[in-house]
Amino acid sequence: MVVTIKDLHKTYKGGNKALNGLSLEVREGEIFGLLGPNGSGKTTAINCLLSLLKYDSGEIKVFDTEISPDNYEIKKNIGVVFQNVAVFDELTVYENIDYFCGLYIKDKQLRKQYVAEAISFTSLEGYEKFRPKKLSGGLLRRLNIACGIAHKPKLIILDEPTVAVDPQSRNSILEKIVELKNQGSTIIYTSHYMEEVEQICDYITIIDKGNVIAHGTKEKLKSMIDLEETIGVEINDIKPEYLELFKDFLHAEIVDKKVIKIKCNNTDHNIVSVLKILQDNNISYGRIYSERPTLNDVFLELTGKELRD
Repeated sequence: MVVTIKDLHKTYKGGNKALNGLSLEVREGEIFGLLGPNGSGKTTAINCLLSLLKYDSGEIKVFDTEISPDNYEIKKNIGVVFQNVAVFDELTVYENIDYFCGLYIKDKQLRKQYVAEAISFTSLEGYEKFRPKKLSGGLLRRLNIACGIAHKPKLIILDEPTVAVDPQSRNSILEKIVELKNQGSTIIYTSHYMEEVEQICDYITIIDKGNVIAHGTKEKLKSMIDLEETIGVEINDIKPEYLELFKDFLHAEIVDKKVIKIKCNNTDHNIVSVLKILQDNNISYGRIYSERPTLNDVFLELTGKELRD
């Protein structure tokens, strides 16, 4: 295992228990999605993992070695990209990447090579002499990532790396994260964008109140809860009596005068059943489509819909 956390506890002053026996494992070569609502303990767990925060009890191992603040051999194999962009405004793009890479790579020629590769990887060519304040939001995020990965770490922690960027920049960042995985890196990925997690993560752990409440692949997580499938059927001339044909399903309603939406139990062959009803009753239809539960549905079902601070 690249990361092993066992029975981790952390209580802040005032008795606020941030971690309550948290245990999880991150396997080599995977993109590991760490999810949770505000106040769930995600940030505390990451800060403990990085030895930025002392914890009360438990065990954290990275690359099978217990992590500590002065274990620089382990830390040089970890790259971190925090949600808040952490670069120096007085340095250029090149100088920022060179500085952060230089914290771990002392050989000047090798560092020069690594900086050039980080610039190329994040598509920052042509911006080397720009200062951060002159960069767009997407470019700034890419600079933040370049600074975190330039030293070629084996473990990369990405905390909300696509916040406040345009769709094109977000898509580019997600593609690069998958490319990092394909190059052999192990990635811990946190995000509030469930569609991103569903798109790129191999394994997902959801935590709340300082402990794991669900974990597995996205398929496994979706199978854990009883959420219905919705089937939409486009019909040009919908008659109200058509709804009676679908009485054996959970619910059917007419939407926008040209679509019947049918809620079904989340089982296989629902579309086949709907098609048979349409054909048996000689009903002409256009498009038919299925809307299955998403990871966002699962997340809300498990953590609740109440607002968090």
